[in-house]
Amino acid sequence: MAKAHRNVKFQHRGSNGQSGRRPSISDISEGSSEAGSPTRTVMNGKSADGVDSPPQSEYEKKKQTFITRTIWSFVMIAFFFTAMFSGHIYVIGIVTAIQIISFKEVIAIANVPSRAKNLRFTRSLNWYFLGTTMYFLYGESVIYYFKHIVLVDKVLLPFATHHRFISFMLYVIGFVFFVGSLQKGHYRFQFTQFAWTHMALYLIVVQAHFIMNNIFEGMIWFFLPASLVITNDIFAYICGITFGRTQLIKLSPKKTVEGFVGAWVLTIFFGFGMTNVLMRYKYFICPVNDLGANILTGLSCTPNPVFIPQPYHLPRFLSNTQTFHICPMQFHILVFATFASLIAPFGGFFASGLKRTFKVKDFGESIPGHGGITDRMDCQFIMGFFAFMYYQSFIAVYKASVGDVIETAMMGLTVEEQVEVVRGLAKHLVNSGVLKEKVLDCLVGEMGRRR
Repeated sequence: MAKAHRNVKFQHRGSNGQSGRRPSISDISEGSSEAGSPTRTVMNGKSADGVDSPPQSEYEKKKQTFITRTIWSFVMIAFFFTAMFSGHIYVIGIVTAIQIISFKEVIAIANVPSRAKNLRFTRSLNWYFLGTTMYFLYGESVIYYFKHIVLVDKVLLPFATHHRFISFMLYVIGFVFFVGSLQKGHYRFQFTQFAWTHMALYLIVVQAHFIMNNIFEGMIWFFLPASLVITNDIFAYICGITFGRTQLIKLSPKKTVEGFVGAWVLTIFFGFGMTNVLMRYKYFICPVNDLGANILTGLSCTPNPVFIPQPYHLPRFLSNTQTFHICPMQFHILVFATFASLIAPFGGFFASGLKRTFKVKDFGESIPGHGGITDRMDCQFIMGFFAFMYYQSFIAVYKASVGDVIETAMMGLTVEEQVEVVRGLAKHLVNSGVLKEKVLDCLVGEMGRRR
């Protein structure tokens, strides 16, 4: 029998006193690193040389999170303003990306991967319904705001006139496909996913559609509501940490009544000042008539009456000066600021309750330091929806447009009546000196030959 070798040291019996064990990752790292190297591997609170390293304090974690959050906040602000000044089409692209990512995040928190893997087409159906909904909503906006282009295009005309029927049939195909994919033992999960998908479509995609319509109506109706929500959140935080004492709602323990009310007052002042600035530029107040326009080229239009100063009379006992001039928009902004301060935050509370239901901290990790896109947009969706409804109800000026006239003529008149309209318009333009008489003769002769 061989004698035991004395004074023989094996690799796994180092001087660190951990004899009889396999080499750990930190041991391997120690052996492979050069002496005096500044890089030290830390595993389970220990550095490469086996010395305990102090764990990162709560203060250091908050500091690192604050730095990351601040950097990405400035990145998002710079990106947003660059897109807004570059043109409406870029802002529309941002809104589209936001609604797609938000839909993905909301769908993901309710998904059960183990079951989804066993079921075919579960995720595909979610994205199919998203695509169908976006096709319908985007089509409605394009036809409404650009009907003077769509309705006279030979290729686009069939899609425009039958848009709603096409959208409905696309949805029906998805519905039939969903019913055909039902599997025994998974009914509850599949119907839950079906309902959850439709809820996400309504809360995110439909509301984002109205935000997009706000952009078409004028950049101010998009930028102003969004800025009110953002600044209200900042003011609520500042007022809350300064003199907040009373908890506002259990869903968000850090929200205080004092911060809530203080932010409301400050948001009204901010809205009044911001409106006064934006009203001076037609790029913000004019509806979109050219998707290629930007801050340098600008837009031209007849301003909405809310942007034109109107005289208002005060009672004599209030002031010696009985008449003053102010834009009606300055009164409307009080409503916008109040909704952004008192109602829109409940969109955030709703999102907090949703996250607590599924026991997640954030909807995703799309934005470092902030969480997911949905975490930043939870109040914006309902605010944009409100801005559209308020604008259409109290501010919009309804008058016939070129697209409306073309649509009425195409849908409500026969071909012979349309010809009469063209002949009448041509004669009017000749009498006004816009067209020469030989153009009218040529047009009438051509129409006579075709009839």
